[in-house]
Amino acid sequence: MTTIRLVQGDITRESADAIVNAANSSLLGGGGVDGAIHRRGGPAILAACRDLRASRYGKGLPTGQAVATTAGNLDARWVIHTVGPVYSRSEDRSELLASCYRESLRVADELGARTVAFPAISTGVYRWPMEDAARIALETVRETSTGVEEVRFVLFDEPAYEVFARQLD
Repeated sequence: MTTIRLVQGDITRESADAIVNAANSSLLGGGGVDGAIHRRGGPAILAACRDLRASRYGKGLPTGQAVATTAGNLDARWVIHTVGPVYSRSEDRSELLASCYRESLRVADELGARTVAFPAISTGVYRWPMEDAARIALETVRETSTGVEEVRFVLFDEPAYEVFARQLD
């Protein structure tokens, strides 16, 4: 059974087998969590992402999919990059958001990761409402069969932490 923990803090300072990056499809860094992971993780992550683009993802990583690279200077073995969907009021994209969590756990299982740290995927510049994102994230992790022993949601600020805590209860 997977233990779910909530932590308020900076995901780039977490110690875990794998840290999940809320990446953009280019895999080449960006703002928010993506930029922070690339900055703290150093050039090895960007080099690995460039290799992935050259070999498999020339058009970018599709939304809802996940792929792993080295973690560079982070206190982790791997970074699992996943592309969250942009929130839409006119189109239900919740299955794509759930897929980010399922696919990240699938990749974690392939790697043999036992601890995985997730951010709140799609809640930043992709504007997914935090309550709905927390519900989808927690339900998906609970329902996904995985060998991962601990999933840690690392929430950047107190309001996000409180939303996830309410949903976890």
